[in-house]
Amino acid sequence: MVVALGLDFGTSGARAIACDFVSDRSVSVSVAFPQTSTDWPQVWLAALWQLFAGIPAGWRSRIERIAIDGTSGTVLLCDRDGQPQTAPLLYNQACPIDLAGLADWIPADHAAFSSTSSLAKLVFWQQQWGALSKDWQILSQADWLAMQLHGRSQQSDYHNALKLGYLPNRDRFSDALINSELGSLLPVVHEPGAAIGPILPAIAKNLGFPSDCQICVGTTDSIAAFLASGAQQPGEAVTSLGSTIVLKLLSQVEVSDRQTGVYSHKLGDLWLTGGASNCGGVTLRQFFTDAELADLSRQIDPTQASRLNYYPLPSKGERFPIADPDRQPHLEPRPAHPVQFLHGLLEGLTRVEALGYQRLKNLGTTPLRRIWTAGGGAQNPVWQQLRQQMIGVPIAIAPNTEAAYGAARLAAFGLNHFRDRC
Repeated sequence: MVVALGLDFGTSGARAIACDFVSDRSVSVSVAFPQTSTDWPQVWLAALWQLFAGIPAGWRSRIERIAIDGTSGTVLLCDRDGQPQTAPLLYNQACPIDLAGLADWIPADHAAFSSTSSLAKLVFWQQQWGALSKDWQILSQADWLAMQLHGRSQQSDYHNALKLGYLPNRDRFSDALINSELGSLLPVVHEPGAAIGPILPAIAKNLGFPSDCQICVGTTDSIAAFLASGAQQPGEAVTSLGSTIVLKLLSQVEVSDRQTGVYSHKLGDLWLTGGASNCGGVTLRQFFTDAELADLSRQIDPTQASRLNYYPLPSKGERFPIADPDRQPHLEPRPAHPVQFLHGLLEGLTRVEALGYQRLKNLGTTPLRRIWTAGGGAQNPVWQQLRQQMIGVPIAIAPNTEAAYGAARLAAFGLNHFRDRC
């Protein structure tokens, strides 16, 4: 058991949680990113030092391992010393390339077959710049931040490397990609949580970390949130009921379905598979305030069906469990009483979640056994009861959903919880 520090870098801010896993004590600090800056590397670096400074010195002196998670698909080109050579391309920035050109490097159902993938961004840079320097490297947000701490170039994990074209079922990039003009820019890929090396001496001295504190390769923000939940057994899942509904299921079987955006991340000896619907809390907030949601929910009788068959999209288009860019919201007929309307919406959202898990089962995943719930919707007991009745497996609120806590668990334990369970 160790004292570990997890750092989570999101889209609007960053958070750090230091955990003593023996005494079950922790301390946390967070910072918001400035809204006006466009120099993202400097924003991230400033936030990193602020987070470190916010951890009490007594805690910093005991931290033995550090891991960082970042947004999946956020990447930058830098030299071998870590100096940025381009502005980063963020997770949601699409690149206008011909995706068919990726077919020589990755299978047709690979997660990198997307205009927002790290591999698409690398190809886009190549098309913009011509030949890229062989002395450059492509790093994810988490990789680049970790390099500021351990100083070694071209180090990554197989979660952040997936959208760069890494083949987790083969533990490598394809020969065709390695032998291409882009091959020299690719990182060495490790299992998430693996120690890369000690923290740089100057940082240890200035900030009071132990000189042998190990910097570990990290993961993506969504996987760190899954790790925080404590789910460990095949068949356990985490549903995030936020603005959208996101499902992640721990499976003994790798599955993918490019059409609906389903793909699998390797997790030790297991696979983490899932998908994301456009339905969720964003639809509820089109009609109700948070206070109204709480008040009206208390008036719903979840033992009685609403007899409304809604598909509660916020606008046109769905990704999962139905892949249809032209799918329209179905919110009719609308009852005069808002309690009945909300009842139908919550049933509709529950139906989407249930269909999502059925879709994963149809693709061949390990059958669903238990759901841990995260996000704002987890606090609605009526929604919880509706889900319990319709999905038919035990459902509970996840004890922890902070991605930074998941990164700390990863630093402390690696992926040992997910081994030898097949």
